[in-house]
Amino acid sequence: MAGHILVLNTGSSSIKYELVDVTTHERPARGLVERIGEETGRLTHRTGDQPPYVRDRPFPGHGEGLDAMMDAFAAAGPDLDPIAVGHRVVHGGTRFTEAVLIDDEVITAIDGLAPLAPLHNPVNLTGIKIARKAFPDVPQVAVFDTAFHRTLPPEAYTYAVPREWGVRRFGFHGTSCAYVSRRAAVFLGLDLAELNLIVLHLGNGASATAISGGRSVDTSMGMTPLEGLVMGTRSGDVDPALAGYLARMDGIDAQQMEHALTHHSGLLALTGSRDMREVRARDDNEARLALEIYTRRIRKYVGAYYALLGRVDAIVFTGGVGEHDTATRAAALAGLERLGITVDPALNQAAATGERAVSPPGAEVSVLVIPTDEEWEIARQAQTLIA
Repeated sequence: MAGHILVLNTGSSSIKYELVDVTTHERPARGLVERIGEETGRLTHRTGDQPPYVRDRPFPGHGEGLDAMMDAFAAAGPDLDPIAVGHRVVHGGTRFTEAVLIDDEVITAIDGLAPLAPLHNPVNLTGIKIARKAFPDVPQVAVFDTAFHRTLPPEAYTYAVPREWGVRRFGFHGTSCAYVSRRAAVFLGLDLAELNLIVLHLGNGASATAISGGRSVDTSMGMTPLEGLVMGTRSGDVDPALAGYLARMDGIDAQQMEHALTHHSGLLALTGSRDMREVRARDDNEARLALEIYTRRIRKYVGAYYALLGRVDAIVFTGGVGEHDTATRAAALAGLERLGITVDPALNQAAATGERAVSPPGAEVSVLVIPTDEEWEIARQAQTLIA
């Protein structure tokens, strides 16, 4: 079916949107609403080669951000007449292992999974509900971040806890991993089925994923997107005994603990800012320590996944930080030369964009920067479903 698919990627603090024609590769409009929930916000709407349509104002919540997106299309074009709307949904649990057409039952199920992704599933649902009202006769498709990790083996997804708890690891950033792993194979000129990759998706949320033959075999995020690497507002790995200790010592209950680890930890707790650009711009001991903690955690996961895979063909950086922060890339892989992992300073710091290698020519392990394109991946999966 020919036509444009409107893709909504409603994140924890932003909304990315794009009109995509998978058949013709045409992308007539795209935009970003950022810093949702902060004192200052910005909407940037782009149509072709025209100057961007920009609005600077606070967006208290995702509802206001999505309303602003609709206003931008009305003011700056083009007309919105999509053949489908594709939505990024973070948590699909064990029920959703592939993209699905959205109906009331699916919405209820996504809502029921919200406790597993409290930063994401509720805002994903906000986008779905607004889009269903705006386009009542247009198919709506949910594409799940967890679906890519359906290939995790039991030894990777099973926690060593009582079985009756019914908990397990799911993994996230799967839509990004699916896209960049395929693009890495194309870049290297090799068959994805023969490659071992470590994908480092570093943004406000951050994860590491071990991929063998195009299949996820381990990943740093767990039952929820809280586990693993240090993130903008999320702690990543901590001692589980923290909950009991703080309950005894300070009277902090489980709900308060979860809220603090999700919303008030990570870079925000270490520096007062969740934005890597702001932390990187500072020159003080607090910021330097935070950056050491951030990159040390990444380096630990790279080493662990190298051991797990046995052979690594490429390490792939993606996400806002992974794609743009040269210092993070260098520090995250520093000291791994004996594993064949080297970052070339000149290539890494070059003012380049797009897919590129930042490892020396002929390196044993290629280090790649592959800009993620979750919007394209969501549109591709939605197109397949409605075709």
